Amino acid sequence: MCPQAVRRAALRARLRARELDGLLVTDLVNIRYLTGFTGSNAALLVAAEDDDASLFCTDGRYVTQSAAEVPDLPVVTDRASARALAARASWLGVQHLGFESDAVTVDAHLALDEAAGTTELVRAPGLVADLRAVKDAVEVAALRTACAVAEAALTDLLAAGGLAPGRTERAVALDLENRMREHGATAPAFRTILAAGAHSAIPHHTPTDTPLRRGDLVKIDFGALVDGYHSDVTRTFVIGPPAQWQRDVHELVARAQLAGRAALAPGVEVVAVDAASRDVIAAAGQGEHFVHGLGHGVGLEIHEAPALAATGTGTLAAGMVLTVEPGVYLEGRGGVRIEDTLVVGPDGAESLTRLPRELVEV
Repeated sequence: MCPQAVRRAALRARLRARELDGLLVTDLVNIRYLTGFTGSNAALLVAAEDDDASLFCTDGRYVTQSAAEVPDLPVVTDRASARALAARASWLGVQHLGFESDAVTVDAHLALDEAAGTTELVRAPGLVADLRAVKDAVEVAALRTACAVAEAALTDLLAAGGLAPGRTERAVALDLENRMREHGATAPAFRTILAAGAHSAIPHHTPTDTPLRRGDLVKIDFGALVDGYHSDVTRTFVIGPPAQWQRDVHELVARAQLAGRAALAPGVEVVAVDAASRDVIAAAGQGEHFVHGLGHGVGLEIHEAPALAATGTGTLAAGMVLTVEPGVYLEGRGGVRIEDTLVVGPDGAESLTRLPRELVEV
């Protein structure tokens, strides 16, 4: 059985537990997860009792592509994919049809309700997202490759003297993104954050034409997109010998990040993982300068469940892939973030990112 069929089987069990006869999946990321389809228009009806009653729908542009990517499901061809499947639900004996209410607009819901006729539409948000939080072996392998691609690109950049004074943030970011593509990335996983000097104190700084200078901290938050999966890693460098305050901030963030990584284990509450790192920074008197959550799930999207944050909910499970990325940001001076992508195992966590975590002078 292919990975996508296994995932649909797990979803069917959840549908039966919710007393739903089926789920109309319209979120394209969830559709890719459940079918392998990578096009821009599709819908999927997953029948609760039997996958033979499930239907996939896309439009005429993707007939050949869907035959290759979704060979194990019947395909309906219709431009209005979601409405077409909603209209067929009653033919399949679906009386209670869940829909992704977190991904469907009010107007789209009205159209679906009209198309469904006697079939009742039932709000069912998060069913697929909850499944996606725990990665299978195929997904972990793809994430491992995405991490390796990103790190190979940064290693090449450093070896080529890419963080030389005088180069602009924008030029270095573009250089790094091109190197990721050369190593096999489809694209960057997200817009690269390349922040030098005082800009490094801005957590999500957009690269500018500001030149790198000696004495600057340079924070690089980046990742590669490979086979639909995203990597996410951050390292902070210094151009020339570091000042003592730069050493101190980096050492503090490194200790906090180690504490967060060590806290990852099945059954641990996400708020406890966040606290493990946050308490280290707060004890050093820098708590107000750690201004975001500790991390997030990562996979087919760069930000997925669960959220490692003081406001997060739930517990960790083996197979979850998350970032741990504490930071300290001193406005007007500079900031440090250290981030790894890790997979939770039965007894702890394995880092899929392997770059050194020490403060590197370039």
